[in-house]
Amino acid sequence: MPSAERIEELLETRRDVGATPVARFEIRYSRYLDPKGNPVRPLPDFARDPGELVSLYRGMVLARRFDAKAVALQRTGRLGTFASSLGQEAVSVGVASAMRADDVLLPSFREHGGQLLRGVSPVELLLFWGGDERGSDFAEACEDFPVCVPVGTHAPHAVGVALAFKLRREKRVAACIFGDGATSKGDVAEALNVAGVWNLPAVFLINNNHWAISVPVSQQTAAETLAQKAISAGIEGEQVDGNDVIAVREATARALAKARAGGGPHLIEALTYRLGDHTTADDASRYRSGPDVSAHWAEDPITRLRNYLVAERLWGKTDEEKLLGEVSGAIERAAETYLATPPQGPETIFDYTYERLPKDLVEQREAALGAVQR
Repeated sequence: MPSAERIEELLETRRDVGATPVARFEIRYSRYLDPKGNPVRPLPDFARDPGELVSLYRGMVLARRFDAKAVALQRTGRLGTFASSLGQEAVSVGVASAMRADDVLLPSFREHGGQLLRGVSPVELLLFWGGDERGSDFAEACEDFPVCVPVGTHAPHAVGVALAFKLRREKRVAACIFGDGATSKGDVAEALNVAGVWNLPAVFLINNNHWAISVPVSQQTAAETLAQKAISAGIEGEQVDGNDVIAVREATARALAKARAGGGPHLIEALTYRLGDHTTADDASRYRSGPDVSAHWAEDPITRLRNYLVAERLWGKTDEEKLLGEVSGAIERAAETYLATPPQGPETIFDYTYERLPKDLVEQREAALGAVQR
């Protein structure tokens, strides 16, 4: 490796021969509410409607209540491994609230807030996390993709969905959400590249919670931002405060409108923090400190929006109590329905991959069914 002096000499030589920049790029960051809920600049038009803000607040509260119930069910052996979205509710709720009903959401495994907002029922989500395939057969939002647990593999699927929209000349957009760890995978890099080359109606959002299980962002990439990964794909990228649901909603709405109008794909990096474990199978205290996590509670997206609503006299104690009662009741009823649902038979593990089962799997399915009936 050349010495520091040699590197400086080479740089001087390059400057001497008149090397000139051929392109310049920048990544912009946006926020509307600071961590205490104070506006830092004029709010976008939609945020001037109290009903819109209350809807966003309700969506985040619902997500958190669902989260708490799912974790409780898992801890008592009545649900499978679950991935909490604690502290990250503004990301998926902000994205989903900006989408049209006929757009398609491709979530990873922390987007239940956005899924619930788009009509997926709490029962369906509990069935999914309980290992029941019926939990991926949504009664509403039926073209939205199911939860994607493999990291980043749904990004190429989003490209396929967006390509279908373009070929059919449909004014629809594929919205794909994945975590910071997914940006280190080839699936995401290839998806961004193809989306850019084909100018597809796709919006990609990075839920940057700073941890890919136990690996911090600093050990994944030397890039200053994850949003700049859009640059190599020739598409626009930006960064937002992922704990400010207004900022997430505004950036997503703008990106969706651009994609719908033929302006091509867009990448948004939402900066947030994972307040809980990676999943219920993880113990985050093994790789990060309690004080670090505690400091991030000050950025809680739910408290932030509630503080703003209260300050604007749009929300009060009675409103809060009523909302918590409604949401808690809905989640408890969903849990009761889930627990009362008879499980699927083991033969159904063969039923959701192929339109027509190959001969060897037909034989295995029959054997599984026969074992149950004996």
